[in-house]
Amino acid sequence: MSDSVQSLEDLGSAVGIEAEESAPVHVQKLDALGRAYATGKRKDAVARVWIKPGSGKITVNKKEMPDYFGRPVLQMVVQQPIIAADRAGQFDIICTVAGGGLSGQAGAIRHGLSKALTYYEPGLRAVLKKGGFLTRDSRVVERKKYGRAKARRSFQFSKR
Repeated sequence: MSDSVQSLEDLGSAVGIEAEESAPVHVQKLDALGRAYATGKRKDAVARVWIKPGSGKITVNKKEMPDYFGRPVLQMVVQQPIIAADRAGQFDIICTVAGGGLSGQAGAIRHGLSKALTYYEPGLRAVLKKGGFLTRDSRVVERKKYGRAKARRSFQFSKR
């Protein structure tokens, strides 16, 4: 190497890297019908979520949300991103969800809805990221081990 590098700026120019890289710019992603689409996951559940401007109707697997999620806690989990973004009653939400149980499905819809909101309005990303809605909850059921009753529980011990 004939010319020596004296500073970090010289090193960046020698490698071909810009000294100042700008933050990634998030742009609106809509389909031909003006909807934003995202996929959300939780445990074994996978949710496909479409949002479009509307009256605030939430449909899950072609049923109204209160009919699909009977427990108020699960309804609250699904609506958390909308309330955090202060967009209640502004979007119609259509979800198809498969796999897992009701709790995992509600978490998957919450994750997908948060991603779809950021695709529709990139300015909401900071609020949803701060609330932790954009992070996929990676916890899954631990597998059963050989010589155990369950994943960690031992068989019952008996002296006689």
